[in-house]
Amino acid sequence: MSQLQNDHQPRHAKPTPVTQAIAIKRGPQVPFGGFLMALADSVPGVSGGTVAFILGIYDSLLASLDRLVSGTSAERKAAVAFLVKLFCGWGCGFVAAVLVLTRLFESHIYVVSSVFLGFIVFSIPLIVRQERANLRWGISSVLWVLLGAGAVVAITLANTTGGTTIAEQPALDLSSLSLGSGLYVFFAAMVAISAMILPGISGSTFLLIFGLYLPVMSGIRACLGGDFSTVPALALFALGCVCGLLTVVKLVKRALERHRNETVHVLIGLMVGSVYAIVCGPTTLDEPLPMMTLATFNVVAFLIGGLAILGLEVLRRKLEA
Repeated sequence: MSQLQNDHQPRHAKPTPVTQAIAIKRGPQVPFGGFLMALADSVPGVSGGTVAFILGIYDSLLASLDRLVSGTSAERKAAVAFLVKLFCGWGCGFVAAVLVLTRLFESHIYVVSSVFLGFIVFSIPLIVRQERANLRWGISSVLWVLLGAGAVVAITLANTTGGTTIAEQPALDLSSLSLGSGLYVFFAAMVAISAMILPGISGSTFLLIFGLYLPVMSGIRACLGGDFSTVPALALFALGCVCGLLTVVKLVKRALERHRNETVHVLIGLMVGSVYAIVCGPTTLDEPLPMMTLATFNVVAFLIGGLAILGLEVLRRKLEA
């Protein structure tokens, strides 16, 4: 996240980083970044927004989505050009993730979860380092971090205790949704898509928390295999994503511009809290397994996840050299 300046600048002021970003981010990092974002968005653990930030295309993504809704004709054309390239890469990455990563998630849950933990733990210091000029640490900052972390932990606890949450009910069979579960899918999609904008908790982690990760991924995989029974539910999910984008983009952009210190601390808190969500991930499988412990934690997989994040940072620097 490079610094975002307020849109209300004098006419003689230099172009903001946001408007520059739309114009200059046209290289191979755009579709490649979309591909990597899809891999991140498809698995619980790392946010697609985090990948966009590490690769240096985060401001372009945020600004393009904003200009697509409320920009001038020229700004919208620039935004469409950027987003088409990004989402072409994203689509290829998502298909690859659905066909491969979901099977690994089901068969090697503890290994894959350890990789996700590596993603998160190694991403946090990168964001703190990049934002060090904007962060002011104090008691209030700690409270903002705790607020973000507490929100994720609370949602996770609500989904993994009691045995009566909607995320655990058979109604979430995507081939036959009731009105209530359909609304649940719609609003869960609105929340999950925010992870494409926020460099923090991943959208798939939200889906995991809400008990929708495996149903959605399995439904998409079924469609790719010729079974279209889940298409109505997936269309509802997609509609929720679109509505989420239209509402979240401006809120996030305004929060980063006007309250950047507090917003970034909340994002860090979301990432910290997502560690607990990943640890509880095995309990959300169709055949629940015990939550991760030190005995099932895989150190090698954790380090692989961390090296992947550091590799993305090195790649970003080379692309921008």
